[in-house]
Amino acid sequence: MAALQLEKQQGRYAALAIAAVVTVVGIPLWWKTTQTYRAWLPFSEISELDSLQLQLSVDIEVVFSRGTLTPEQQKKLPLSHVNEKDLQIDAKTGVRYNYETRYRTATIMEEDALNQPTAAEADLSLHMLTESSCGSVVVYVIHESSTLLPGDVKVYVGQRRTALLRSAPLKTSWSLKEVLSNLDLQVEQVVSTMSFSHQDVVAALSDRVRMPKVSKESMADSMRAIKSSPGYEITFSLLNPDPKSHSLHWDIEGALHSYIQPLLDKLAPIANFSVDSQILYYAVLGVNPRFDNSVSAYTLSADSLSHVINPVEARLGSNAASSNPVLNFLLYVPDAHHSPLFIRDHSKKEVPSNAFHSPRWGGIMVYNVNEMYGPESERPVDITIDMAKVMGVFLAQLRLMLGLQNTRPPTGFVLQSPGSPGLADWELDRLLWSRTVENIATASTTITSLAQLLDQIGNIVINDNIAEQVSSAVTSLQSAVAELETGNLAFALQYSREAILASERAFFDPSLLHLLYFPDDQKFAIYIPLFLPMCVPIVLSLLKIVSEAKQRRADKQAKRD
Repeated sequence: MAALQLEKQQGRYAALAIAAVVTVVGIPLWWKTTQTYRAWLPFSEISELDSLQLQLSVDIEVVFSRGTLTPEQQKKLPLSHVNEKDLQIDAKTGVRYNYETRYRTATIMEEDALNQPTAAEADLSLHMLTESSCGSVVVYVIHESSTLLPGDVKVYVGQRRTALLRSAPLKTSWSLKEVLSNLDLQVEQVVSTMSFSHQDVVAALSDRVRMPKVSKESMADSMRAIKSSPGYEITFSLLNPDPKSHSLHWDIEGALHSYIQPLLDKLAPIANFSVDSQILYYAVLGVNPRFDNSVSAYTLSADSLSHVINPVEARLGSNAASSNPVLNFLLYVPDAHHSPLFIRDHSKKEVPSNAFHSPRWGGIMVYNVNEMYGPESERPVDITIDMAKVMGVFLAQLRLMLGLQNTRPPTGFVLQSPGSPGLADWELDRLLWSRTVENIATASTTITSLAQLLDQIGNIVINDNIAEQVSSAVTSLQSAVAELETGNLAFALQYSREAILASERAFFDPSLLHLLYFPDDQKFAIYIPLFLPMCVPIVLSLLKIVSEAKQRRADKQAKRD
């Protein structure tokens, strides 16, 4: 009996020891080694980004030339003035426009520059004197009788960040406050032309807010421009469907250096550009043109242009090594049997450039060469393409694709041609404002969406690399918003680019998908066959020990009674 009791007691101790080891060591160890690793994320700071309040600060300098103010008004001229406008776009997004205007009178050298024969020469002379910072606007108020501007022109916007504004007729009865109040309205129009307008800001925030009702022109502009990206691939292709008849020669390297590269150099702060070219033989359009007897030429209608791109795109190839958007510019030389070939718009009129563009894809130009040789010429005919004509069209299309729409100035405004760079300084600033706001909107939306996803699905792995990218994106976003508030446009753009790069790397990290399709019911299906055979004997032993303890207690109670 004593040996049996000892054996039972040892069995009880063994069962309790096993249960203790499983409970104290096994279960915590299993829980620790099988739990999903989730690094710390700044959820509180990310939640603050869900409600975005931007402040765009513009540094404006108004310079009064001789005769635009009375001597008494010059003495009372304030040093600066701040004008603010608060506009709430939706419940979570608002914008404050902060116009910081500084007033002063023109220096002697500036007065000499304003005495130049033409406004273009005055703009160049003023630029040689002082160089304005990125995002700033300088407005020179000239006398109403100045010959720099024609009689019907109120404002002249040059190639730099300078505008010439004709003053209103000077009335001695006007106080300085009335003069500045009347001037503020005109200066605000200049700023909306050279920097940004509210409509531009709302369009840049389209990733966060629902677009309100806008005009067809504004909608077309927003759809045409390619989305902001850290880099772009630009490909120029020459399509020769009839190499037996045409031997085409194009100086693409020289043309890119003369026409495209100056524009890309000025756009370097916005993105990295990679340019290449190719010649495709026997590449034909996917649409058969129709012969028009009235003009003795083949024509492509506007309705058929949408069917041209897909067959041609299959021949272009793709750059698999890069994830950047690609802009394609195609020069198509029709074969001898379909020449000349003209493109017609929806009103059945010939397009002057004989080209068309597809939003966010690129453009195609048809280049007719039938007039360059006769029917008895020896084939193939050597043809040198006029690159100035071709690049003029492609440069205009490239500007549209990058968001450099033709600005529609108010009545009485004259905008100087951007010249050889293809881009005025104020046009670059206008694009910088738009891209900075767009980058901030896109990055904040990406980060908040990622945070919501990680919060809702608890078994997604958050490794240290993702946490580092998220923290970097949040920090860069905060810095970009702060730089916008102080008016440092160049730094704001740089931080916004860093934010969008870090946010997209975190959002599209492949490690986020490792346990995305491993729900809890599958965990139970795997663990039950492993743990159930081990747990049943332990549980039964514990139940038996509890039952025996109760029985002993009952026996002792019975003996006492």
